[in-house]
Amino acid sequence: MGNREALLAGAKQCLRDKGYAATTVRDITAAAGGVSMAAIGYHFGSREALLNAAMVESMDELGTAAGLALASSPSDDYEGLWSQLIESFTRDRSLWLASIEAFAQAGRSPELAAQIGAAVQEGRRGVTAALTGTPADGVDEQAVRSVGSVHMALMSGVMIQWLADPSKAPSAAELVAGLRSIAALIENNG
Repeated sequence: MGNREALLAGAKQCLRDKGYAATTVRDITAAAGGVSMAAIGYHFGSREALLNAAMVESMDELGTAAGLALASSPSDDYEGLWSQLIESFTRDRSLWLASIEAFAQAGRSPELAAQIGAAVQEGRRGVTAALTGTPADGVDEQAVRSVGSVHMALMSGVMIQWLADPSKAPSAAELVAGLRSIAALIENNG
């Protein structure tokens, strides 16, 4: 493994262990196996650029895990899908927390905002493809803006609830029941 890859791996570990804001250059180089601090500047330009790259990679990993949950759940088992996503919120808690930090950092970093924006758009497309049973390259843009956006918003809200207080966060069954109730309200009040 070269210095660049070691630094990325070290930064990703630090994101899990300490979060974005609390991670120092020393933390990263130690987690990277003693790579020199100067290597961060050489390969990435700054601590922030390295942490941004590590965050984007980590979010890609989370997106892949969420995509696998979608792909492995039958299209008629929406509750099963949510069970798998909720399990990810618990299993990968530190990465989900770091992703929330990254969203906050994106408000101060146009580069990170652009990277996260692209990842979110890809997530919308992927979730729409999985939920509609359509290949990602054939998904209608309007469906991405509606189905994908709504599902991503729901996923973000549920994730925050699970990260804040798992004992009071909704279960998969409660989510599906709530969505059915909301759909009935919309249908009745159309």
